[in-house]
Amino acid sequence: MLLHIHPDNPQPRNIHLVVECLRKGGVIIYPTDTIYGIGCNIFNAEAIARIARIKKIDPKKAQFSIICCDLSHLSDYAKSVDTPIFRLLKAALPGPYTFILEASKQVPRQLKAKKDTVGIRIPDNKICHDIVKELSHPLMSASLPMDGDIEYFTDPELMEEKFGKVVDIVIDGGIGHILSSTVIDCTGGAPVLLREGAGEWEHLI
Repeated sequence: MLLHIHPDNPQPRNIHLVVECLRKGGVIIYPTDTIYGIGCNIFNAEAIARIARIKKIDPKKAQFSIICCDLSHLSDYAKSVDTPIFRLLKAALPGPYTFILEASKQVPRQLKAKKDTVGIRIPDNKICHDIVKELSHPLMSASLPMDGDIEYFTDPELMEEKFGKVVDIVIDGGIGHILSSTVIDCTGGAPVLLREGAGEWEHLI
């Protein structure tokens, strides 16, 4: 189903509908401050497997990230970070960045990379924020499968046409962006740029 949610003033009733869907193992397509993402409850293994099937990837090789509400979630899902890295995160977030950090034991196994790391995002997006806040734990995040057609990648109505039969809800929060998040690895001491995206990075590393 296509669900319209106001990007600046998300309707609480619709946010609740999305959260109930996630709690029941649903898969959603949702807006962020960069591209639209596909996601689910991080603690539902079958929903994570569903997304891997939709993306036609091996779950063991997938590089999923998690979307947090704010930095208060950090200590739950990432091992302790030193002060300079925490300052970096505080300066950049919320924003169009994914930070690779050492995963804590609370991160589900399916979401950890081989090196026991996890990508953490806090998008500057009210819909995302309100969903994660009501859900009370992070949302699993992945990019939509790409086949070269940029229009469906940004237009929720086209996303519904393409993915409506394999996901439970497509959120229409307006036309999306075309750039992914900037990815910065913070697991080796000094931060390292892994992917240049929507977030400016020169002043961060």
